[in-house]
Amino acid sequence: MSDLYQEILISRETPFVNKVIKVAAYAVTAIFILGGFMLLNPLFLIPGVAMAICCYIFLPRLDVEYEYLYVNGELDIDAIYSKQKRKRIAGYDMEELEILAPSTSHALDSYKNQQGVKIRDFTSRDPQAQSYTLVFSKEGKRDIIKVELNDVILGDIRRIAPRKVNAF
Repeated sequence: MSDLYQEILISRETPFVNKVIKVAAYAVTAIFILGGFMLLNPLFLIPGVAMAICCYIFLPRLDVEYEYLYVNGELDIDAIYSKQKRKRIAGYDMEELEILAPSTSHALDSYKNQQGVKIRDFTSRDPQAQSYTLVFSKEGKRDIIKVELNDVILGDIRRIAPRKVNAF
């Protein structure tokens, strides 16, 4: 038996609001730092340095790509921030899968409005892209995730758990 290994890289479109936030944060930081140097006033320089540190730490998280790694029934999802930093977001085993269906499917209606359920979106948020919703149940908790899978991964999940995959 051969092992199945698939990687998918999904680039999330940066929303306009995030672009505005980045430009505004960099502009205000530059104004404070330049004002501190021009006026030789630490009241401008200290907030400018603090804002520069915050920009370095927080602004890269506004540009995100998701990498799905599917190996023999296990789906690992990593977030790549600004094409530099990688962080493991989640890992799922297909044995814990309750249902897999296209995100627009009515088979998911009973799962959408439940209390205490985590819904996580790991898609590009492109309306033209086909996204799928997977519902996992582990230790009494449910996780609902939205991903963009390819036909190879869908075929393998269908092979592992044929009754849990809805085509429509």
